[in-house]
Amino acid sequence: MCAARTLLPVTSKQAGNALPVPFRWLWAGASVSNLGDGMLLAAGPLLVTSITREPLAVALAPFAQQVPWVVFGLLAGAVVDRVDRRRLMIGVNLLRLLVLAGLSIVIFTGSLNLPMLYAGLFLLGTAETFADNASTSLIPALVPSRQLGLANSRLFGTITVTNQLAGPPLGALLFAVSFALPYAGFAVLLAAAVVLYSRVVVPLPAPGERNVATPSLWREVREGLGWMRRHFAVRTLAVLITCFNVTFGATFAMLVLYGTGQLGLSGVGYGLLMSASAVGGIIGSLLFPWLERCFSYATLLRAGLVLETFTHLGLVLTHQAWLAMAILFLFGMHSVVWSSVSSTVRQRAVPDRLRGRVNSVYMLGSVGGIAAGSLLGGVLGQAFSYRAPFYVGFVGSMVILLLVWKSMTHIASAGDTAAADETA
Repeated sequence: MCAARTLLPVTSKQAGNALPVPFRWLWAGASVSNLGDGMLLAAGPLLVTSITREPLAVALAPFAQQVPWVVFGLLAGAVVDRVDRRRLMIGVNLLRLLVLAGLSIVIFTGSLNLPMLYAGLFLLGTAETFADNASTSLIPALVPSRQLGLANSRLFGTITVTNQLAGPPLGALLFAVSFALPYAGFAVLLAAAVVLYSRVVVPLPAPGERNVATPSLWREVREGLGWMRRHFAVRTLAVLITCFNVTFGATFAMLVLYGTGQLGLSGVGYGLLMSASAVGGIIGSLLFPWLERCFSYATLLRAGLVLETFTHLGLVLTHQAWLAMAILFLFGMHSVVWSSVSSTVRQRAVPDRLRGRVNSVYMLGSVGGIAAGSLLGGVLGQAFSYRAPFYVGFVGSMVILLLVWKSMTHIASAGDTAAADETA
């Protein structure tokens, strides 16, 4: 037993029973769509390597899907704060459905080439830029502030099951049957997600649905940037996740070459390797209410960053598949706990009317960091070997960890302070 740490202690049973129905529809839709995303986590790299095994060409595939966050991320935030977020989610997921249907046909007919694949991934990434921001910005309108931590952990935990545990081996299995099958299956799942999202009813008008004076999009973007620049905790958290995602992206862009090369895994084995972190993510999600009560957010953030730093080194030094899976299991625990804490801090700290724009800056750094890291990993892999990004990731993460160690207390306190103010 441990004494409750948070200002708002909530047991798993109490919070779970109180989660509103609209959030559960959102939760279900996200889980279904992320099953498809998980299928492509394995099927995507396998498709690229069926065309070429050049490290730079392999790394360009995730880069093409992530770079839209850099190009359209800030614009997406301003749009999310203007429009009906539920309708926006439905619209862009329908666009994703059409792109996947088109890719399935091209793959099935044997007409696919790398430029065509990169173009399809770019369109998918563009749609995701708007969909993910709208979904994240909508959550605080569906869940009371005191339960955001539990809601986020449950959402991330379920997504981990579908995206990392079930999705990759399913995608690899379908890919073994037909290269086009994972993409066609994802299109069907998106159709189901659209139906589920259509059931979401926002209890109160969401910020993006309020009819107010609408200045230029650029002025709204600058307003969000200005608020974030003045808010030390949210700003530092965004810089931190950007830097760590550069090192993460560099390493994981080479994971398919690492798994099929150093570990000697087959396509299905690579899918299972990708799923190892999901098991840890499930445990992290289940343990989160207890962790939230027993440890400060600062402690959880610090422990997670230490674990992520040594993940790079641990992977590159092992040639045993079971040990690599164990390392990724621990990484999965960290990933869900970190995502739950950082999302809760940000959702509590950011005002409603700015949430989409501030989220866009955060996501721009998050996904843009992975995109830059993927490109860096490809360059390092091409120039040296696929192992080089793992070593660079370890050294870079260690330097960043030492620089931000003391700031964790101030960053974590932003969420507690905002939650306390709401209940005062």
